[in-house]
Amino acid sequence: MSDVTAPPLVELVEVGPRDGLQNEARALPVETRIELITRLVDAGVRRVEAVSFVRPDRVPQMAGAEEVMAGVPVRDDVTYIGLVLNAKGAERAAATACSEVNIVVPVTDEFAVRNQGADVERLLQHAADSVKVAREASMRVSVTLAVAFGCPFSGDVSTDQVARVVDRVADLGIDELAFGDTIGVAVPTQVEAVAALVAGDPRVPGLRFHFHNTRNTGYANAWTATRLDLGGHGQRVALDASLGGFGGCPFAPAATGNIATEDLYYLLRRAGVTTTGPEGLDQEVAAEHGRWLAAQLDSPVQGLLGKAGDFPGTLS
Repeated sequence: MSDVTAPPLVELVEVGPRDGLQNEARALPVETRIELITRLVDAGVRRVEAVSFVRPDRVPQMAGAEEVMAGVPVRDDVTYIGLVLNAKGAERAAATACSEVNIVVPVTDEFAVRNQGADVERLLQHAADSVKVAREASMRVSVTLAVAFGCPFSGDVSTDQVARVVDRVADLGIDELAFGDTIGVAVPTQVEAVAALVAGDPRVPGLRFHFHNTRNTGYANAWTATRLDLGGHGQRVALDASLGGFGGCPFAPAATGNIATEDLYYLLRRAGVTTTGPEGLDQEVAAEHGRWLAAQLDSPVQGLLGKAGDFPGTLS
């Protein structure tokens, strides 16, 4: 692995209210989802992927997105992201308190068809239409490339295959490009390889990663993302995480939990990495909220900090 240095700032993005809930057997009512988001904001989270504007018959856990957004605390220092798949979803997001849309484009046709009912080429057109809607509504735009490290249906995904989709998406005029490890198969060398595709590219002001910890490599991948050499061009780096480590994709077999917000924050804080997103996150409070969420879902917490507790003191 090459010698690299940490970027000046790593942003943490909380995806628990969306990706954390969408694969759980129990669908939470709107009021409970609003309480979850409120707890996260009170704990210090500042950028939240709060809802998904998708068909409720496909993802019932995400039903009532407009109702959720009508009840969340609206603050100048908090950004709410709505996940969308097409222009209709972007229009729905624009009519709510969301100030950003996250558009999902898989990099394999096999996953694209099973997840969104169309091939990659068609979904790139949907993405272009969604960007147009979002820009007309003065919203920020991020695009997540799903299964960028491996696909449950077509297997290994080459960097060249990712590059072809990256180039098309980068031309859409986006604020951030995210690489999604949808099924938790990525390893650090892959993280470096996909990041190299956009390092220093002015079309990609922000770079974001979404890791699942399915095979216990999520935190190693996240750490690698904080050490990337992006060429000193001022690109921002962001990492997705989910309270309690909940999460998964209902259309990807065995795509289990995300990296846990509280565990990731512990790692970065102890390592001296400057973070934004939560600033001064109270990890004990976050761990308690994780246990609260576990009770609502009747599903065990996947993160470990809530079990072991924080470690006092600082490293010299």
